[in-house]
Amino acid sequence: MSKILTTALLVLGTFGAYAQAYNTDDSKIALNGYSPVSYLDLQLAQRGSKEYVSEYDGVKYFFTSAEQKKTFDANPKKYLPQYGGWCATGIAIGAKFRTDPNKFLAREGKYYVFLNSVEVDALQVWNEKGHNSMAKSADENWKKLKSK
Repeated sequence: MSKILTTALLVLGTFGAYAQAYNTDDSKIALNGYSPVSYLDLQLAQRGSKEYVSEYDGVKYFFTSAEQKKTFDANPKKYLPQYGGWCATGIAIGAKFRTDPNKFLAREGKYYVFLNSVEVDALQVWNEKGHNSMAKSADENWKKLKSK
């Protein structure tokens, strides 16, 4: 990864680095209220409703319908975002960044969310560097970052 890109990501990450496994604020709402079932099953970014909410591991997930909530409740681990919902590209370079819920990639039964800002489109970086290579780096780094 280029020095400029890495520096830009790290500078942006200083505003979003938190010591927790899940990318939430004090409300403990995952994915900024977007439905994890929509990401994985429909490959769509859809905002969920407070009417359909489930809690898993202390984190709240919103859904677009009772059917989506039921699907999640039957197998919540299947629908959890990779890397706790932190930016996958950030995890690949060793840092936790907040994400844009509309920037995501669903692939091989998993989904990844990404930072998007004026300075960098982290999904584009992920794709340019190659999914397999970036996922391998992120998987390794997540072992260390998960509890930080």
